Amino acid sequence: MDNAISFASGMIYGVTSTVVGQPFDTVKTRMQARPENAKTGALETGLQLFRAEGLRGLYRGALPLLIGGGFMRSFQFGFYDTTLRRLRARHSAPRARVAGVDPDVLVAGFCGGLGRGLVEGPADYIKTRRQVGQAWTLGGLYEAGLPITLARNAFLFASFAVYADWSKLLVPGGLGPFWTGAVCANLAWLTIWPLDVAKSQMQSGNYRGASLPALLVASARSGMLFRGLLPGLVRSTVANGTAMVAFAHTKTVLETRFGSGRGSTF
Repeated sequence: MDNAISFASGMIYGVTSTVVGQPFDTVKTRMQARPENAKTGALETGLQLFRAEGLRGLYRGALPLLIGGGFMRSFQFGFYDTTLRRLRARHSAPRARVAGVDPDVLVAGFCGGLGRGLVEGPADYIKTRRQVGQAWTLGGLYEAGLPITLARNAFLFASFAVYADWSKLLVPGGLGPFWTGAVCANLAWLTIWPLDVAKSQMQSGNYRGASLPALLVASARSGMLFRGLLPGLVRSTVANGTAMVAFAHTKTVLETRFGSGRGSTF
């Protein structure tokens, strides 16, 4: 029952974060992946889109992510909690930390990120193509969508899980749901941001034939390596903070009604 609660709470997280954060994500993606927006700031990019297409433009590409968002976060937190419980059940005592990192949390974070990527890869590819005004293809769903998203998400959620674990060690009583979601997600994004820039470029169709290393080198040379960071962090703060509140509330209600919630970091 604990695993089912994690999957259900994760679904609420996904829907909430998409509804709250999509406009900021659209601005971020256009800054990263559209050559014509390579030099415009976040505010200018957002205003250009709003003037041209209104609120609908800011939510461009939201439908596939709204549909997939609940499932991908469900897989993320469900895989994470399931893996963490199984790993901890194998030890009679907590494992020694390596460079301050709990190995069980790190491995569970990678598994959660991979679980999320299985769903998000195709949905994120369609969303990115819609955001930059390009058509998507069936072949691109798993060629351009899945591999790079799996890589990004594995490192992203592993980082998030480690930072959330550290927050409980550094702050007595923890940061609370909103700030755990906001602060730990922002730190995780900062850790892997260049990979997200390359992901947007590969999925957009505007950089066909370029490999991941080539895109990272080119982005570093052109100053694009942290492109879209401001709207990305604003989106992350608002969306992940709000979604973590919804996640924590849902999980508390379900645990009170159905299960114990043993073994979860969140």
